[in-house]
Amino acid sequence: MATQTLIDPATRSYRTVNPATGELVREFATATEAEAEALLAQAHAAYLGWREIPVPERVALFSRLVDLFQERIDEFARMVTLEMGKPLAQSQLEATTVVSIFKYVAANGERLLAEEVVDVPGQRRTVTRLEPVGVALGIEPWNAPLYQAMRATAPNVMLGNTVLLKPAEISPGSTLLFDSLFLDAGFPEHVYQTALVSIAQVSTYIADPRIRAITLTGSDRAGSSVGEQAGRQVKPVVLELGGSDAFVVLESADVPKAAAIAAMTRLFISGQICTSPKRIIVTEGVAGEFIAAFVQVYANQVVGDPFDAATTVGPLSSAAGVDLLQGQYEDAIDKGATVLVPGGRVDGPGSFFTPAVITDVTATMRLFHEEAFGPLAVIYRVPDADSAIRLANGSQYGLSGTVFGEDLKEACRVADALDTGMVGINTFFGAPAEVPFGGTKRSGFGRELGRTGFAQFANVKSYSIG
Repeated sequence: MATQTLIDPATRSYRTVNPATGELVREFATATEAEAEALLAQAHAAYLGWREIPVPERVALFSRLVDLFQERIDEFARMVTLEMGKPLAQSQLEATTVVSIFKYVAANGERLLAEEVVDVPGQRRTVTRLEPVGVALGIEPWNAPLYQAMRATAPNVMLGNTVLLKPAEISPGSTLLFDSLFLDAGFPEHVYQTALVSIAQVSTYIADPRIRAITLTGSDRAGSSVGEQAGRQVKPVVLELGGSDAFVVLESADVPKAAAIAAMTRLFISGQICTSPKRIIVTEGVAGEFIAAFVQVYANQVVGDPFDAATTVGPLSSAAGVDLLQGQYEDAIDKGATVLVPGGRVDGPGSFFTPAVITDVTATMRLFHEEAFGPLAVIYRVPDADSAIRLANGSQYGLSGTVFGEDLKEACRVADALDTGMVGINTFFGAPAEVPFGGTKRSGFGRELGRTGFAQFANVKSYSIG
């Protein structure tokens, strides 16, 4: 669930600005050099003890974490809405995904970390184990601050690693709530810590031998930088970067269902999510019916206060986000795109952008190549399934995709051809805790969640007795 880089690295600071009003809510002090070192030293010291805790005891702690988090779920959700602006119901839904992650690692921790017995001729016993490595550094974005933080944290902590979690500068309060939650659940001190560190301090962390693994969800620019630094230190890194996901609607699709799901998922979190279907590709035979149904959904959204239950689309996370999206929108219109639902920047306080739908986007326009991080839908009409495949794979990104078609043989053929890390057929894939999450090409590499997610941050160590 990558995000665009919207803040000048030279002027970054941790501060909560209510995106619905533009009002400064709270400023947070960035760690001093001594404080950043103390955080790392504490995490490393905690690792030396935590790695010795038996897995069943870790499972029990995660079960307790589920109970405590559910008791405080409204507090967490309200903080997310305050900091980044998504409607409260969507923040509550995000919090339930955190519950699913905690439940998954609690229910499957022992099985996922059980040693694998391997039959090797001439050896009495050979086993392979997933063993912890040390302190993991998570660098996470603002669009789903609870989910992103725990997607990185939970598998690492269950494995036996400790975690330093650097949140986005605009949503530190959401992530800081986890510090007390882990302690209240009975986890040892410093197993999990939110680290309000600077970009320079992140680089210092990556170079430090006590940091043994790095995971980042963010922009291409941030991913390239962190990946390069991790490579110089020969450290494992998982990068989940941008997405320009295709939503392909074939001739055999259930069109009303496809249009409803495409519109709903494109508008979720005001379109500020990497797996949002940013390129809706419809075959010509059903294009008219699909567009009519899709446009009807888009034209009936309620933009407003994210704490109001009637609101369906809240503000974007920042004024800079509105500026970027408005520039892409105007560029497309100026170069000949057709507006199906007019929208754009809303005058007045707050960072609001009325949802818009356009078509006839060409390669001369920014939206053809760039990720649109907001409620701006782009619909492409293509003659057939093969044309849809070519357009879908013509992006520099390859995170996930969606294919709708009741002819499952053809739908599966199209899904197989998509160069992505994930794909949903007649469903929106999402990000279930049980399944590895990640993409291809400039969407990054490595995976989080599922068994594969555990192995990304482990020492896969083999033992043999002759």
